[in-house]
Amino acid sequence: MKTVLRYFLINLVSLFATTKIIPGLAYSGGVKSLFLGAVAFMLINLILVPLIKILFLPLNLLTLGIFAWLTNVIALYALTTIVSDFQLLPFSFSGANLSGIVIPPQELSPFLVAIVASFLIGMITHFLQWLSH
Repeated sequence: MKTVLRYFLINLVSLFATTKIIPGLAYSGGVKSLFLGAVAFMLINLILVPLIKILFLPLNLLTLGIFAWLTNVIALYALTTIVSDFQLLPFSFSGANLSGIVIPPQELSPFLVAIVASFLIGMITHFLQWLSH
């Protein structure tokens, strides 16, 4: 029971933080839809992601794991399909200058938003799982 609660809280925090950082991933409906999204994302990660990893195993072996990110993108797309309150929206990134590293302004399509959001969700999730162990 503690493991399920821990996964739920980790998914809740990672979804909330990602929606605050990336405006292209948005939810409507308030806290209720955020909780529903966290439950759905937890179930997707527990049931669907292992099946997707098995399906993409030959591709991952062939490319030495380069396409492992695709499983997270599919999981995020499944979340937006199952929970209609979550949406992937296009947005304009205004650019950034980080200690001499310049990231130019970009127009991000919903597919690129899904890639960036799934990468950020994965980073936050792995960090929080590392903290909880």
